[in-house]
Amino acid sequence: MKKLSYIAVLFLLISCSETNTERVIENFNDNWKFNLGNQPNAYKSSFDDTSWRTLNIPHDWSIEKGYKKEGETASSTGFVQGGIGWYRKDFIVTEEDRGKEISVLFDGVYNNSSVWINGQFLGKRPNGYSSFSYDLSEHLNYHGTKNTIAVKVDRTAYVDSRWYTGSGIYRKVRLIKKSPINIAQWGVQITTPKVTENSATISINTSLKNNGESNKNLSLIYTVLHNNVEIISKKIDLKKILVVPKTEIEIVTPKLWSTEKSNLYSLKVALYQNNALVDNTTETFGIRTFNFDAKKGFTLNGKSLKIKGVNLHHDAGAVGAAVPKGIWEYRVNKLKSIGVNAIRFAHNPHSKELLEVCDEQGVLVMNEAFDEWNVPKLKSKKYIGDNKASEEASKGYPEHFDKWGERDLKGLIHRDFNHPSVIMWSIGNEIEWTFPHYSKTFSDVNSEPGAQGYDVTPNYDFKMIKEALDQNIEGEDPLAKIAKQLVGWVKEVDTSRPVTAGSVLPSIGMVSGYGTALDVFGYNYRASDYDLAHQTYPDLKILGSENWGDYKEWKSINERDFVSGIFVWTGFAYLGEAGPWPRKGLNISFFDFAGFKTPRGHFYETLWTEKPKIYMVTTPADESEFSYSEKDGWKFEMQLSPPPVWNMLRKWEWYKVNPKWKYKNNEQVIVQTYTNCEEAELFLNGTSLGKQKLIDVIETDHILKWLVPYKEGELKIIGYNNGKKVDQYILNTHKDEVSKIDILSTKTSLTADGKSVIIVTINLLDDNGNLLIDADKEVTFNLSGPAKNIGVDNGWEMNVQNHKTNKIITHEGKAILILQATNEIGQIEVSATTNGIKSETLKIESYK
Repeated sequence: MKKLSYIAVLFLLISCSETNTERVIENFNDNWKFNLGNQPNAYKSSFDDTSWRTLNIPHDWSIEKGYKKEGETASSTGFVQGGIGWYRKDFIVTEEDRGKEISVLFDGVYNNSSVWINGQFLGKRPNGYSSFSYDLSEHLNYHGTKNTIAVKVDRTAYVDSRWYTGSGIYRKVRLIKKSPINIAQWGVQITTPKVTENSATISINTSLKNNGESNKNLSLIYTVLHNNVEIISKKIDLKKILVVPKTEIEIVTPKLWSTEKSNLYSLKVALYQNNALVDNTTETFGIRTFNFDAKKGFTLNGKSLKIKGVNLHHDAGAVGAAVPKGIWEYRVNKLKSIGVNAIRFAHNPHSKELLEVCDEQGVLVMNEAFDEWNVPKLKSKKYIGDNKASEEASKGYPEHFDKWGERDLKGLIHRDFNHPSVIMWSIGNEIEWTFPHYSKTFSDVNSEPGAQGYDVTPNYDFKMIKEALDQNIEGEDPLAKIAKQLVGWVKEVDTSRPVTAGSVLPSIGMVSGYGTALDVFGYNYRASDYDLAHQTYPDLKILGSENWGDYKEWKSINERDFVSGIFVWTGFAYLGEAGPWPRKGLNISFFDFAGFKTPRGHFYETLWTEKPKIYMVTTPADESEFSYSEKDGWKFEMQLSPPPVWNMLRKWEWYKVNPKWKYKNNEQVIVQTYTNCEEAELFLNGTSLGKQKLIDVIETDHILKWLVPYKEGELKIIGYNNGKKVDQYILNTHKDEVSKIDILSTKTSLTADGKSVIIVTINLLDDNGNLLIDADKEVTFNLSGPAKNIGVDNGWEMNVQNHKTNKIITHEGKAILILQATNEIGQIEVSATTNGIKSETLKIESYK
């Protein structure tokens, strides 16, 4: 009864407010003018942009222009163009808004952005991944006269990264109108310091901002909701002007956020002055606890959980860096389907939309700030590993790090603080490569020479390493010094999460002070270190922060409780780190650019999921890395990458395999089978070629293998548990002519909001219904109705066709079309044609 009375009082307080100045957040993404090329006077209000193109944000001009072999493109960034781009937008602010704080918030602009309002310079931002805002209030026209915002994006250094970045205003923009006294941007921080099954303590810190108004008689009302139902409210009177005390709210019988149940809460924060609402905001959060332990690994809500993670770059194939939320939903759902429960944001801040998806789908996040500090890494021009990009073309963030590092790092943490998916902050990735004394020291103290030392079990003798380190560097180690400073900045904002980094020479870092500055030490490709590191430093919390996607990497972590988990490289294929032409990126992933599951993805699904699964691929024996003899059985010899590509790239690549059954008659073919079933039996045209037990390969490579003379027909593998058939997979010899185009979509309807997306997939089939794996054709997509084509793709890393077209040559018989809704309702119709063959017509409803 008391609770109901209190809620009634709060309702009366709200309803009796004299004025309602709720903050207004406007969509600021539509109807921008764009010009690719420098226009020195484009910042001026009087500049004539009538000839410029009109488009909507987010926008990535690099993917739009397409791939280019020669000129100002480079393998590191995916053979795309940079340059200088200008964006301008006119808008009206009414007299009613005078006196408000009006700001523009950019989620991400790549890169070196400069912003003007009505000819007045507001500022610049070198970092292309940071979210940032500017206060426009004092420079605006309020009499119905237009206002003009201008943004210059300078990507003349077109190879400023080791992977694809995109170019332009590639994330969303908002116009925010608030009272002069308001809740600061990213000013609400929520933690859950005490959680049990019966209750949870929600701790809230709120920062306020005042633009010169009277700030007396202020109060805050916090309201917690779950599934849009109010749970509890609490009112705080501010005795000290603009100083908000830490507030704690108790939640009874909390619904915990986890990787299995992603329960989310909302916190409404309302600011009042003299009982009148002056500002409000809503934050989403989750109730959970987690811990990293040096002996027991990672726990979530008190339960042990092995992190099954992937690394992920911020691009998404055909759409480049301008990625709608629906594509992230599509991709994260696919990752979860094979057992992934965590993502490392490699190696920079990602979009808020991806974080929202991770919150909603229960995926843990390592949120990473930097790939480089103040010393740049080498970039490649023609192929990965040539390191021949010019210094001028490679100018990037390192030259700005000393000035902007603190602001960018703290901005990231403030922005993403309340996301329950975020369980750690990473301050860097393989920074040791930029400080040569680390590689030199590693070589000095290890019997096997070589700066990289992959697969070497390193020396962990502290005294020997310290002596070598002192000989190679005078004074305090600069890497360790910067790491300590970065960790300090993180802790100034957030003490509820650990700080980590991806280290590639951890044996040296533990002596220099780099490793000891971190809460959790991330090991990149250093599975050979785990046991010795744990023995030498028993209190060290170890995580596999970047790992090869092979069996031994997972086995080495799964067998060690003290290693919290793994982040495999990578979840999806990504652009950049490429070459030689036309290899635009690396498909060394669980899913390719289009979202088709790769053989590696099928393999890891058998490791990370319990549902019975069996899959197979094939390779001509004279091409395979596996060989068989009656005397020696199965042998493996890795075929390192041939010149000119860096030969060690093979360690990231999967085996040479084909998802088909079509070879020369009697050609010897090796069949690889991936399964979590106890036994598997292979059949060729109905004849059994024998059973094999999974337990026999558990200690080696987890792959069942057969050597089979090819015969046209059906190759079938059956999986058994307890002697019963639980799954099967079939490869049929296909013909070379298309008889049918199979077409399907991820949804049957779209919301007419200008944002929602659908993925349409086509498969080329022969007259027996078999997929044409190696008889690819050009397909034309036909689209009508209120939707737009934002990209086509076939998933292949050698595909350098322009994505912004309605034609695509399939790869392994498949391709996709990405559709995005407009703001109009109606029926969308999609079909595909090739050589006179037409698919069925998909009919998709677009509604409000």
